[in-house]
Amino acid sequence: YQRRVHGGCKTVDVKSTISIEDQLQTILGCREVDCAVDCVGFEARGCGSSCNKEVPAQVLNDLMKFTKAGGSIGIPGLYVTEDPGASEEAAKVGQLMIRIGLGWAKSISFTTGQCPVMLYHKELMNAILNDKIAIANAVNVTIIGLEDAPQGYKDFDSGAAKKFVIDPNGILKQNGVY
Repeated sequence: YQRRVHGGCKTVDVKSTISIEDQLQTILGCREVDCAVDCVGFEARGCGSSCNKEVPAQVLNDLMKFTKAGGSIGIPGLYVTEDPGASEEAAKVGQLMIRIGLGWAKSISFTTGQCPVMLYHKELMNAILNDKIAIANAVNVTIIGLEDAPQGYKDFDSGAAKKFVIDPNGILKQNGVY
């Protein structure tokens, strides 16, 4: 079991055989959260031993399971109207096997769509510039050179829990960013 802590952000290890609820208990002292955010979308992978298999509804179903009754789930993760390359027939036409009854029974509020970044971008920029939060650490940024881009894309497509930033001219390296 490993956990990352960056700027107040704590993540769970979905590849672990330890359940998400047990990881939450370790991190928070309880097995539920008030709210959650799906930043993954339709290309979600399974948990534990299924972590290498595409399971499009995994994140939404998990979030409904461990979000408190009356809680809320934000869904800026990308969901498409059709995905011909999906692993499940229903997902190929944009349908997911979500447990909407569970969300209804718990009175969970769902907000979908793109993040309204124009509402908070100035505050976010200032927080980043003033070292109040470290976004790159929170999303596990890995800076790579242009020559490493093909491998970075392969790693990302295989589900690597990283966000790759391509530094084609080595400027970030010259400035000691990595």
